[in-house]
Amino acid sequence: MEHKNLIATMYLKNGMAVKGPQDLENTGDLKQLAKQYNDSGVDKLYVFDLSNDDNEHDLNLHTIKEICRIVEIPVYGGGNINRLEDIKKILYAGCKGAILDSSKHDTPQLAEEGAQRFGREKLLVAVDTVDLLFKHKEDIERYVHKLVALDETIIDSLTNVTDLPFSVITNEYDTDHWADILKKPAVTGMGGSYISNPETDVMKVKMLLAMKGVETQKFESAIAWSEFKLNSDGLIPVIVQDYQTSEVLMLAYMNEEAFNTTIAMGKMTYYSRSRQELWTKGVTSGHYQYVKSLTLDCDKDTILAKVSQVGAACHTGNPTCFFTELIKKEYLSKNPLKVFEEVYQVIADRKEHPKEGSYTNYLFDKGIDKILKKVGEEATEIVIASKNPEPEEIKYEISDFLYHMMVLMVEKGITWEEVVEELSQR
Repeated sequence: MEHKNLIATMYLKNGMAVKGPQDLENTGDLKQLAKQYNDSGVDKLYVFDLSNDDNEHDLNLHTIKEICRIVEIPVYGGGNINRLEDIKKILYAGCKGAILDSSKHDTPQLAEEGAQRFGREKLLVAVDTVDLLFKHKEDIERYVHKLVALDETIIDSLTNVTDLPFSVITNEYDTDHWADILKKPAVTGMGGSYISNPETDVMKVKMLLAMKGVETQKFESAIAWSEFKLNSDGLIPVIVQDYQTSEVLMLAYMNEEAFNTTIAMGKMTYYSRSRQELWTKGVTSGHYQYVKSLTLDCDKDTILAKVSQVGAACHTGNPTCFFTELIKKEYLSKNPLKVFEEVYQVIADRKEHPKEGSYTNYLFDKGIDKILKKVGEEATEIVIASKNPEPEEIKYEISDFLYHMMVLMVEKGITWEEVVEELSQR
């Protein structure tokens, strides 16, 4: 059975998230909201730019790019798309597709230009009437791969007029009503203000829809609980890691109910041996652990959970429960990103707390032109060294270049995390 999508919508005004086109009240921390959508079970995110001028349009495009860096779910951008360049900017920001506006008279021509340049699969059209399809049915079906219905009252008309699939955005929510709509073959997903509300339990909505015969994207274990090898208490230990950094956060235990609850809710749920009861991490603290993956070890007696951790994992307020050092032997880390992060932090500390005689502080004191000059010189040194058959000189020059590049990054306020996020989008 085809999986149906639950879609969150986000509206941007002056680079901030607002409630909607008719309600410009700020909805709070945009990045936090986007991250919650990403972790809580939302399948897709539609972002609409409500800008009135080019400056605001550019600001909102920058915000869309930031959103695409934060989330892993597909993002589709719409609003204020008036020319081919706007489609390009939306796609280059990291969006999977551009949502055109059916109310604009040149949308058919723009769809044709966009499809020829970027492909039909990159283009959607938002509709609140069927007028565009009556007038330009052939062109829209040729150059657009999906519609976005902004008014659920036109659903039957759309299915009568076109074979194009469509998602439905509505401000109302009723499980029975949504299930009836989602069962229609042409409807690929639904969303709107209810799914966009951070208080909504999206995984619960998916469970309720499943009871009505609507299949959505949910977690399903590849191995039955009966195949796990449990300890003498009938439990299985769970090692919990941050899914991005691989830092070990905590160790806990699950019984069968905790395991099934974790899969159903998408939030890590454990069995407390001391209290003899189930507990979902974060219910009291807000520090939820959203499931990214669960992996069973070779003996089937331990689970490795990779999670998106909200706040601190430990009840003490520490990021991880493993912070009491017992013994330690000095060693050199060879994890590239960790090394980069450590060197970056040293450079950032020098900027914040200058040290007399520090070459790093000398560069900061001289300013951006000196830093750029050194970056250019070191890049040239790499080119020269590369003509030498011996690799040692190249390694030395690349190291010099990376150091000066990190000085530039600190000076401009760019982090390794942002660079890695940018690379991951390519």
